[in-house]
Amino acid sequence: MKAAIRDRFGPPEVVEVRELEMPEPGDDEVLVHVRAASLNLGDWYAVAGRPYVGRMEMGLRGPKEERLGTDYAGVVEAVGKDVTDFEPGDEVFGGRTGAWAEYVVAKADRAIVPKPANVSFEEAAAVPVAALTALQALRDRANLQPGQKVLVNGASGGVGTFAVLVAKALGGEVTAVCSTKNVEQAAALGASHVVDYTKDDFSREGRRYDVVIDVAGDRSWSTYKRVLEPKGTLVCVGGPRKNRVLGPLGGVIGRWIAGKLSRRKVTFFIAKFNKADMESLRELLAAGELTPVVDRRFALAEIRDALGYLGEAHPSGKVVITV
Repeated sequence: MKAAIRDRFGPPEVVEVRELEMPEPGDDEVLVHVRAASLNLGDWYAVAGRPYVGRMEMGLRGPKEERLGTDYAGVVEAVGKDVTDFEPGDEVFGGRTGAWAEYVVAKADRAIVPKPANVSFEEAAAVPVAALTALQALRDRANLQPGQKVLVNGASGGVGTFAVLVAKALGGEVTAVCSTKNVEQAAALGASHVVDYTKDDFSREGRRYDVVIDVAGDRSWSTYKRVLEPKGTLVCVGGPRKNRVLGPLGGVIGRWIAGKLSRRKVTFFIAKFNKADMESLRELLAAGELTPVVDRRFALAEIRDALGYLGEAHPSGKVVITV
């Protein structure tokens, strides 16, 4: 089978599509014929080997894992003898290392669930990491309640678009901050108010928010303190990549320390896969409350171009690979 791999850190050019042996599912595993996969900023970091602090897990001298990608959607090809929830022919989506390939093996009791019939393979493949991040940020970290006001700073791209959608699904009143080209898109996703940061400053509009989801990572703590309610919550889920050592953690740490001196809560996390949350996303998809935004599609053979586009072009939604 064909799969995207790399054996050293570097620019997108270090990634190659090679022929690998077909994987075989274990007793509790499912073999999926991948139809589509998607890219996340975490994949870009994994290829680049940055930030350097992350190499404690990625590998100090070189990658511990040669295969790449996490999000996928496809059709079950075979199942292990102990698997009862899936059978060949089932359409599924989920998250598993090595998703940029023609086939992937996943544990049946983990991050794999049936694909709703009302979404395409490409749309389903756009969901896992980004939508899980939005769900866990809003529901678990911010404890968003119906009627509360939510600001999403960086309301485009993968996590940003899903943050608008999930906040709306949870009953929040959403203000989206994005550039001019994404204003109409943010409104179409359900934002009640959209701020074009190239023209206006959301921190000077007099609005206060119960929850701020910071995807862009481009504003100081003093800015967020100005717009947060006294007991509001700031959830940091992204930031600039310029700091080669700490990456987005550099700015997050500063805001977290400052938040300790305030009644406002500041938190940062990395989303974790689990079956229950994947089922929640499947239900939202089936109900039409999640409408994944696919910005651009590439073939597996064009994976280098896809990574370059993700890293430099500021996509309006998810970048998807068709397999």
